Amino acid sequence: MEPAEEDHQATPTSTVMAALATLSPPQLSALTGSVLADLHRHHRRVSALLSSPSLFSLALRHLLSLPLPLKSLLIARHLLSSLRLLTRHLPLPALPSHAPPERRRDRDAATLLLLLCELRHRDPRALEDAAPSGWRSVLQQHCSKDLLSIAGIGAFSGGILVPYVEMVVRCRTFVRAVERCLEAGEGRPQVAASPAAVVALPSVEAAGGGECAVCREGMEGGRDVCELPCRHSFHWMCILPWVRKTNTCPCCRFELPTDDVFAEIRRLWDALTKIGRSGSDDAMSTWSPSDCRTHAFVR
Repeated sequence: MEPAEEDHQATPTSTVMAALATLSPPQLSALTGSVLADLHRHHRRVSALLSSPSLFSLALRHLLSLPLPLKSLLIARHLLSSLRLLTRHLPLPALPSHAPPERRRDRDAATLLLLLCELRHRDPRALEDAAPSGWRSVLQQHCSKDLLSIAGIGAFSGGILVPYVEMVVRCRTFVRAVERCLEAGEGRPQVAASPAAVVALPSVEAAGGGECAVCREGMEGGRDVCELPCRHSFHWMCILPWVRKTNTCPCCRFELPTDDVFAEIRRLWDALTKIGRSGSDDAMSTWSPSDCRTHAFVR
């Protein structure tokens, strides 16, 4: 490989940014506003957590009581919310999925865990000599500059997307590593399609001559059949039992939304990176973090 080619090798961050670069200027503006609002909500939660010793103590106690798989689930829920935000304006099928409400103590524990991960990313030795009782003070010092963005001080939309995407990539790396440990020797289980997505599937009139891939019988013309977003059609009585077991199309493996957090993360991540790889090869090869400050990402 030539040196120039090595410099332009795609990274997860550049691939996601290439996907976002396919959006129109109004869509980019709307996305940047949504990301900024999400960051402000997160910063307000951080501020509330660090300003209250009792709230911080409760969140830390709950976080330390959780085993690694449940800690991973906290990060996964945050990651899924961020991926849904990033893919909101991309050309993906608009099918709903169910997001269960998050308990307050889980949300506080997730906020604290994300804060600790961010601190370790920036300064791996920051907590080495500090007991858990002193973590709040260390985190307050770490966040003193970042929390200024709650009021919009020093923040501008052009500098928002890249750090947000980098955070998403780090969360995805952590979640994927834990998943691999949990899946060792067992393989990835099938997951059912989200009931909300199944209810939203359209009923169309069969043209006749086609075959249902599930039962291998012909579909009579004029009969109502189920059409998936990939345009493959099936008898309703055939496809309903199928999607209760797996969220993939029997013909092409197209994935419907699912209520399983980890499977939904994989589905959205794969869709996002596919757009980034196939839709903007040139943009991906020449993209750099400074680009978003100079043109398309500035509102």
